[in-house]
Amino acid sequence: MNGGMRLDGKVALVTGAGQGVGRGVALALAAEGAAVAVTGRTESKLHAVVREIADRGATAHPVTGDVGRCEDVERMVAECVSAFGRLDILVNNAQSSVQRLLKDTGDEDIELAYGTGPLATFHAMRAALPHLRMQGGSIVNFGSSTAVLGDPTFGSYAMAKEAIRGLTRTAAREWGRYGIRVNTICPAALSPAAAEYRDADPERFEKVVQQIPLGRMGDPERDIGRAVAALVSDDMAYLTGATLMLDGGRTLLG
Repeated sequence: MNGGMRLDGKVALVTGAGQGVGRGVALALAAEGAAVAVTGRTESKLHAVVREIADRGATAHPVTGDVGRCEDVERMVAECVSAFGRLDILVNNAQSSVQRLLKDTGDEDIELAYGTGPLATFHAMRAALPHLRMQGGSIVNFGSSTAVLGDPTFGSYAMAKEAIRGLTRTAAREWGRYGIRVNTICPAALSPAAAEYRDADPERFEKVVQQIPLGRMGDPERDIGRAVAALVSDDMAYLTGATLMLDGGRTLLG
């Protein structure tokens, strides 16, 4: 990596970084000079992303774990700090959920969404706090435009994502004194889940794309990852507690 990049000397941890948007964010942060702890459940996917980052001349470290398990989240943070000596950036991307109409949604669906969403995000933030407050830092949590719009069949997911936005705002107010910024992004990107949705129901997927003023789904690295890299850099040092709609303008038409 060449010097002079916005995140030189910084260390980032990205959850769910083995594929999709998480991978895109990890690649974009590394491109700006950050060392990245790449975390997720599937070891082979993590190693593939680490190799991609290394091939580009940057540094990454894989940490396998399930964000739905508090002990795994705490270990991810500890391993990141052990590998790189510090933590400056936390990106809470990982999330599991199922898609059903509300009348068919069970408690187990909500428990899955909450356990891997706001609870996992909270556990990661809590574990990262002692390290972030040493020098200040930035947390990026993931909301969703589907939750903002109230898209049908996304009930449990929408509940979890809106809880994350509330958590973000509270943390921004409480942790600003430590120089920690906390923001939410709501991306619309061609993730593996979005690709499955497209393949399963092309007509419905095309209707969603037609609702986006920019006329396309976002690219995980170029559109979402690079925006996250800008958000956690000093260029955005005065922004906290905000929700950024990285959705190509879709929510404008909601």
